[in-house]
Amino acid sequence: MRLTALFVLLTALAAVPSAQSAPPPAPAAPVPGPAAFLQVFKERRSVRNFRPDAVPREHLLQILDIARTAPTSGNQQPWKFLVIQDRSRLDALAAATVEAYAALYQESKKPTEPELAAFRDKYRQVCARYLSAPVFIVVLTDSKSKYPDYNKWDGPMAAGYLMVAARALGYGTVFCTDSFPFDVVKRVFDIPDRYEVVCTTPLGVPVEWPAAPPKKALEDFVAWERLAE
Repeated sequence: MRLTALFVLLTALAAVPSAQSAPPPAPAAPVPGPAAFLQVFKERRSVRNFRPDAVPREHLLQILDIARTAPTSGNQQPWKFLVIQDRSRLDALAAATVEAYAALYQESKKPTEPELAAFRDKYRQVCARYLSAPVFIVVLTDSKSKYPDYNKWDGPMAAGYLMVAARALGYGTVFCTDSFPFDVVKRVFDIPDRYEVVCTTPLGVPVEWPAAPPKKALEDFVAWERLAE
């Protein structure tokens, strides 16, 4: 067993009450209004076009406060949330992203000058839609955390909590992994090397809520006792 895995296991075992411990408390009561609470998850959407309405700082803090409570390996809590609202910095991200993807396009497709110009224009429009939100959040994990091998699991948990909390307050988000290349994000926002990008997300009031995408039936995902081939 790897050393870090052993440490996490020991941490978990330390939390298990001994035989002489007092009996556990009664189960907690259900969250008030559980149906409404569960509906928030069903109504979360990936939003890519936003109104310019400001997001109150109080709401941002509420959302981030929920994100930090996500499950984490050995309670290491390795995350950082970089919140960008400065429009000049978002414009710089858009410009750098367009140039990064234009360079890749030029290298792989060998386009003509008009084709390259059209590509740049198209991706500028893509960036403009994402960055129409007044807030842009970079979800990061710290490679100097207690159990850095587990960051790859802990980070997405915090991102998921953030996105559901945002939806509960009426805001849209979208889990971005390649819309803005991570190396570009780190360079433009001067993020130290020790931090790894989990995802980025704009956050704001949607121009409209996207329709629910088709989802597979529950029975397609659930197996009882054993999996078929």
